[in-house]
Amino acid sequence: MPLLTVDELTVTFAGRGGPDTTAVSGVSFTVDQGEVVGLVGESGCGKSVTSLALMGLLPAKGVTVGGTARYTGTGTDVDLLTLRRSALRDLRGTQLSMIFQDPLSSLNPVVPIGVQVTEILSRHRGLRGAAARKEAAALLDRVGIPDPTRRLKEYPHQLSGGMRQRALIAMAVACAPRLLIADEPTTALDVTIQAQILELLRELVDDQGTALLMITHDLGVVAGLCDRVNVLYAGKAVEAADRHRLFADPAHPYTHGLLGSIPRLDAPRGERLNPIRGSINDRIAWEDGCAFAPRCDFYTPQCLGGAPPLADRPADGAAAPPEGHLVRCVHPVHTTAEATEVSR
Repeated sequence: MPLLTVDELTVTFAGRGGPDTTAVSGVSFTVDQGEVVGLVGESGCGKSVTSLALMGLLPAKGVTVGGTARYTGTGTDVDLLTLRRSALRDLRGTQLSMIFQDPLSSLNPVVPIGVQVTEILSRHRGLRGAAARKEAAALLDRVGIPDPTRRLKEYPHQLSGGMRQRALIAMAVACAPRLLIADEPTTALDVTIQAQILELLRELVDDQGTALLMITHDLGVVAGLCDRVNVLYAGKAVEAADRHRLFADPAHPYTHGLLGSIPRLDAPRGERLNPIRGSINDRIAWEDGCAFAPRCDFYTPQCLGGAPPLADRPADGAAAPPEGHLVRCVHPVHTTAEATEVSR
């Protein structure tokens, strides 16, 4: 049984004097123990709302959450979406943990880093005083923060962006959780620090067997870290596949657009990028057809009349249909290009 099974997750925000807004609409995926699963898409596609719903961090009022999120941790088999808040607080930090997108706003600016790390150790591991501080310093050292004993006394604004992100990671892994959710953990970091953070996350997954749900818009991150990928658009999954298959032979026009907008080192000099036209706001309701239709280069009238199902990708000519490759499109794209090398 997968560690986490999300089935038909829906999140709707009540409108103030206007219509309700559905941020996540019927998203389903699984995460196995020790696996890295990616949720990919532009800002506004529902990635972060999905993570907040799983962690029980959405507002109690004005939000309706549907579906199920079955978590089967050590001695635990619960639906995270219906679990009492007190029980969910006991799971957060010990079995579930999250790395938030902006460390500067996630950390308390008037509390030293050491106090914020030891608070988790006291709450979930019962450590106090010198023992808690020693363990906190060890955690900071483990995530690559130099001179950790001195850093415990410093405030978030005294740390660089990369160090703040490392401190958040130290807090997230303090109790060796079985499932770690990382929401854009490399945002606003330079490429060198990004590579270090991603390497650190990979080491944590390999060393502890932690499952990682990676939320990102950066397909470079996906290529180097994820095992399976779910591409979201306007609150729905439009494609799901193994990382290698997704990069080698993407099926949905949106996935093609995401890949085509990335600069490539092997591209001819002077070749122009091919961005997706419009923005995430240029869409139609899923009830009326494919939400991506207004931006799609392969649009036909068949794209209207209701949301296409997320189904197995059809076979390409005489080839056998690929296994485990799902796409939500009436005109899935077939490419004859050679497979993209995404890892070594």
